[in-house]
Amino acid sequence: MFINREDYVDMVRPFYETDLIKVITGIRRSGKSVILQAIRDEFLHNGINGNQIIYINLEDFEYEFIKTAADLHKEIKNRITSDQKYYIFIDEVQNVKDFEKVLASLRATLKTSIFVTGSNSTLLSGELASLLVGRTVEFEIMPFSFSEVKEYFRVNNREFTEDMIFDYIKWGGFPLRFDFHREQDIRRYLLSLYEGIIKKDIAGKSSKFDKKTFMAISLYILANAGKEFSSENVINYYKTHHKKSITRQTVYNYLEKMQKAFLVHGVKKYNIVGKEALKANEKYYAVDMGLRIINTNSINFEDTFFLENVIYNELILRGYTVYTGKTYKGEIDFVAIKDGKKCFIQVCYLLASAETIAREFGAFKPISDASPKYVMSLDKIDMSRDGIGHINIVDFLLRKVDIALT
Repeated sequence: MFINREDYVDMVRPFYETDLIKVITGIRRSGKSVILQAIRDEFLHNGINGNQIIYINLEDFEYEFIKTAADLHKEIKNRITSDQKYYIFIDEVQNVKDFEKVLASLRATLKTSIFVTGSNSTLLSGELASLLVGRTVEFEIMPFSFSEVKEYFRVNNREFTEDMIFDYIKWGGFPLRFDFHREQDIRRYLLSLYEGIIKKDIAGKSSKFDKKTFMAISLYILANAGKEFSSENVINYYKTHHKKSITRQTVYNYLEKMQKAFLVHGVKKYNIVGKEALKANEKYYAVDMGLRIINTNSINFEDTFFLENVIYNELILRGYTVYTGKTYKGEIDFVAIKDGKKCFIQVCYLLASAETIAREFGAFKPISDASPKYVMSLDKIDMSRDGIGHINIVDFLLRKVDIALT
């Protein structure tokens, strides 16, 4: 049974009646179609006549006859039989070449509100993109957050405990992975999904694309998500383990493809003293935790980078712009900004020693900015001190507590 992913629907809701084309993007199998269906169902619930709603899933064999932009345009025009406003939903629109012509034409000539989904950020960046410049608004859908996992278990009458955070850190939140219980089955599903993403959203129809090399490099980048990115480390890894050389340009080309397929998010540094974002991406975080370990055998839960990745994804879901923080003495894990206000966040596994406590809380000492400062960990005892708040990570993910901004 599906869950109501209200965070995402609520993002789209203010744009329901605008003539902007609503583009719902995100990694394959993250649940974009479910969001599209939820929006359609909300229109029906609010009294919109079903005849005014046109829903086309281009991965459904029912619409296999739609092969060209002309086919798509004809199908939609044939279903518009009055001068009423029509609500058009097209799932996986990138499956039709030159679809931009159809969207631009419908928007310009008819009373419509258009919603589309796609699994690659190049969706609106081709030669025809100029037809839609300034006429779209985009929403990225990610796999389940931890609070959504809890809701999924509730609606499916399955037992949920907060200790499942460790399962989530390891295997992530792709909805279909929860159909499997054995680790080897989950891993097999995630690997199959990843290979499908490479085939459909990255390699495409290119016969020259080296899938094997991309697979090796991309999985290494995912396994090291959250660490400061170094193309030299990637090059050395590939040479050591695969006995072949690759160029720095190849690494960055592959990294760009990973971003366009929503496998990773690039994170820039924020100069806390100068109060400005720096240009280069310093770190990359995986859009889903399960992708980080599908090619490895184990996970060290004390590795803070895994927890950082979970917190980063949660902050993005909640609408924050997120940077890593740079001080004159070191770094802060995250600077979270929304509506011109911000806070600073350090993430660690457990505050298990005096040295760890001193290091994590002491990271804020170089910061004179009065914005709120937080240390997040899995400790259940509140260890706030010196004006710096301490937040239990599970409580934050399940929205029992929240951060404040100034």
